[in-house]
Amino acid sequence: MAQRRKYLIEVEKPREAIDGKPSRGPVYRSSFAADGFPAPVEGLDGCWDIFRMAVEKFPNNRMLGRRQIVNGKAGKYVWQTYEEVYDLVIKIGNSIRACGVQKGGKCGIYGANCPEWIMSMEACNAHGIYCVPLYDSLGAAAVEFIICHAEVSIAFVEEKKIPELLKTLENTAQYLKTIVSFGNVTAEQREEVGKFGIAVYSWDKFLQLGQVKQFELPEKRKTDICTIMYTSGTTGDPKGVLISNESIVTFIAGVNKLLESVNEELHHKDVYMSYLPLAHIFDRAIEECFIFHGASIGFWRGDVKLLIDDIGELKPTIFCAVPRVLERVYSGLTQKIAAGGFFKNKLFNIAYSYKLYNMSRGCKHDEASPICDKFVFNQIKQGLGGNVRLILSGGAPLSTLVEGFLKVVSCAHVLQGYGLTETCAGTFVSLPNEISMLGTVGPPVPNVDVCLESVPEMGYDALSSTPRGEICVKGKTLFCGYHKRDDLTNEVLIDGWFHTGDIGEWQENGSMKIIDRKKNIFKLSQGEYVAVENLENIYSQATGVDSVWVYGNSFESFLIAVVNPNKEKLEGWAEENEISGDFTTLCQDPRAKEFILRELTKIGKEKKLKGFELIRSVHLDPVPFDMERDLLTPSYKKKRPQLLKYFQSNIDSMYKSSK
Repeated sequence: MAQRRKYLIEVEKPREAIDGKPSRGPVYRSSFAADGFPAPVEGLDGCWDIFRMAVEKFPNNRMLGRRQIVNGKAGKYVWQTYEEVYDLVIKIGNSIRACGVQKGGKCGIYGANCPEWIMSMEACNAHGIYCVPLYDSLGAAAVEFIICHAEVSIAFVEEKKIPELLKTLENTAQYLKTIVSFGNVTAEQREEVGKFGIAVYSWDKFLQLGQVKQFELPEKRKTDICTIMYTSGTTGDPKGVLISNESIVTFIAGVNKLLESVNEELHHKDVYMSYLPLAHIFDRAIEECFIFHGASIGFWRGDVKLLIDDIGELKPTIFCAVPRVLERVYSGLTQKIAAGGFFKNKLFNIAYSYKLYNMSRGCKHDEASPICDKFVFNQIKQGLGGNVRLILSGGAPLSTLVEGFLKVVSCAHVLQGYGLTETCAGTFVSLPNEISMLGTVGPPVPNVDVCLESVPEMGYDALSSTPRGEICVKGKTLFCGYHKRDDLTNEVLIDGWFHTGDIGEWQENGSMKIIDRKKNIFKLSQGEYVAVENLENIYSQATGVDSVWVYGNSFESFLIAVVNPNKEKLEGWAEENEISGDFTTLCQDPRAKEFILRELTKIGKEKKLKGFELIRSVHLDPVPFDMERDLLTPSYKKKRPQLLKYFQSNIDSMYKSSK
């Protein structure tokens, strides 16, 4: 435990199981908060202050940028300064108030990230209006639910999303009174909206609304709610997470303290690529940090195929991503390396092994092999614009393979973080130049206390020599509850502790490793409990497997799986074995299923899984699990009930043929 104290301090002793309460491990906090949690700067009481203070300090800095389109081609980024954005925000706020929306009103924002999104959000912050993001990726059903549940009275909408919004008006018109397009509005759309007595404005027309009358900014408090952020959820309706001003300013203070402690402070010259959905807490919280420092935020064009081109033009210094994006980067890089010929491939492998060896011995990434960085890895660095110094992955677990590879070749710090909407994004994050934290989410950020609580039914003991249990978090970054759902709030907020539902394991170096999910446990017919996410993490490491969904139930004695095979690996195997057919045909070939099943069994035995945890049968699906089929949430978590429904016939067939 001596090593653990390098990054953790114990602030409360462990608790044995008492009165039906499970045992709890020691309460830890970051060693960077040994003198207490960092306080926000004086006068920083809410999200409006974050922006207001940045405008006062950095009026002429570039704030929001988008690419100029000339003759259908994307050119340079065109920027608005902090002062220019402030002037527009004041106009937008006056226009919102002119529509009758008061402090505490609900304002929806629906669409892809863009400058208008941020300006609408800041106008809400100015007037104490709840900003309610409407999910860009969940379709009309979720949009309708959120508008009605939050009682949204005004909605800002991306021009191309207006048709989706119009589909909801039969039920949402009882709440929704004003629609504002980020662009234009057609005559047909005006006519359609008019049937429901709703006012609709183009962006330019809306800005003119508030010119006649100026509205005083209301008094705002730390404890005021600033946003209701709906979580997509894997089952049931979305939950409206109430996030206060205090949560966000506390988050920023913690991030600043952390980065200062590892000599990686944000500053006004930093540049951020905004492409992860602003409707999610990960991107929203990160952008608030950039605004606080007077840094620049450039927006992508909304097309994932053009993202790398946008990055090359913007040249960001900090790059945030979800694992799916980084896995695509990894896949693209490895394919290019493999296609480079014998000499280049050999040179790359030597450079990679040499730099990794030096990093494993404790060398900082930029000192491990400057020569390899300059002559071998520089092209990869330039692929991300050439200026990236921090790559942060969040939203879902990043595979150790991808994380380790990027730590070596990207010439940047690659950090993995963990947090939830309910904890206002970051709760843990790995640290720069700590290769031993590979595969973990690092120690806690210096604004929360963390402990593990035992989960006896799953065999996790927070008091064992290797502490494992449900991750519980306490601190001012926590949410204030679920909107209109006190019952759900009381399930997860107990004695000030938020129960995340994720199972963690403390590592000797003070970092946390996510190993399981509390609710994703079921019993097989012989009475054995199966922790399914832990198994999926293991099986996803098998050769030829991109993604895997493991299934079982209490009426069956064994497990089966649906696998997304890796196209390149499966086609390579087929060629070696003289098996013809395209990728879709191969996925139907019994020999391909046997190959993937052998690889799953191999990794399962290597990881010493029990017999009942081994997969008995597989179905190969050539189409990756996706949101279009409602199989994943926008943060790429599996929707298990939907997966079961979608693959029910395949499941029935596998169980029938395997008995």
